[in-house]
Amino acid sequence: MRIRAAVLRQMGLAAPYAQSQPIHIEDVDLDPPGPGEVLIKIKVAGLCHSDLSVINGDRPRGMPMVLGHESSAEVVELGKGVLDLKVGDHVVTDFVPTCGHCTPCSQGRPALCEPGAAANTQGVLLGGSRRLHANGEALNHHVGVSCFADHAVVSRHSCIKVLREISHREAALFGCAVLTGAGAVINRAHIKAGQTAAIVGLGGVGLSALLAVIAAGARRVVAVDLSDEKLDLAKSLGATHVINPRHISSDAERLEAAGGPVDFGFDMAGAVAAFEAAYRLTRRGGTTITSGLPHPKSTFSLPLAQLVGEERDIRGSYLGSGVPAIDIVSYMDLYLGGKLPVNKLLGQAFTLDQVNEGFDHLASGSGLRDCIVLDA
Repeated sequence: MRIRAAVLRQMGLAAPYAQSQPIHIEDVDLDPPGPGEVLIKIKVAGLCHSDLSVINGDRPRGMPMVLGHESSAEVVELGKGVLDLKVGDHVVTDFVPTCGHCTPCSQGRPALCEPGAAANTQGVLLGGSRRLHANGEALNHHVGVSCFADHAVVSRHSCIKVLREISHREAALFGCAVLTGAGAVINRAHIKAGQTAAIVGLGGVGLSALLAVIAAGARRVVAVDLSDEKLDLAKSLGATHVINPRHISSDAERLEAAGGPVDFGFDMAGAVAAFEAAYRLTRRGGTTITSGLPHPKSTFSLPLAQLVGEERDIRGSYLGSGVPAIDIVSYMDLYLGGKLPVNKLLGQAFTLDQVNEGFDHLASGSGLRDCIVLDA
């Protein structure tokens, strides 16, 4: 079938993207779903820093590529062997397709699926195929999803059936922002009521983590961001302390503004400075967790004697460190129960033709979780 899609053919063009136009809206050919695959109609797609990091070259991928990984959609056609979905079902896309058989999958860690990671790196679906073409040229899939298009073909293992009671615009949040942010808190930190936490970076992932920390009963919640607007939102959501690093000149001043060190420091910005800030806010014996994806060459240094003498713990968290098929449904239940008000994170809506302007807005740091509305 013929679809309209956002195609990136060259990484690293200079911002503003409204002028350099790195993404082009093209008419491309989409093959029908093969065995174990599903054709979906995209309703809403989220704008995320993971997409931006491909556009600016921080996360190199094979070109050309149809971008997008966070979306809510409706099932249109089922490939051979797909028996547990039906046409008309609402689904949320999962950007790590899981084989169910490799060592990480067998250990209950599907976010680390080895064939899924290999397929994502190669720009193919889990089964090894590319279903996107333009003038005879194969186009790469972005992490098995490529949802910046009116339709997509994905592996059955790249979509999760969800409740129809939630609007597509709200549901899209759960495919990356909520899954990653809340999951880092719930599955990786295992935070308990009465503990303390700091969230550094208040994008969609960071704000989702903030909501999860509050829902878990943390007694002190520190929000850190360069945007006063986002800090005001964090305070309205329940943060007890807010810090803008632009107004901080020393570690001692940062700790004072935070009300003291915390049990858990979360880096949700994907920058070395953000990780270092989260680490310095973490107490002796505490845990620093990062869910951001900085440039692959980014590194940090720390005194090993402190790591040992203070029994520090440093952890990474990818895709929420859980089981998306279970977690997304659970987080939606929490949302419907009023305990995880992710609707307050909704930002600006753009059309597919405005995708470059949308990424300019994202890169400015001033928005919440922006999205592309294709068919609400």
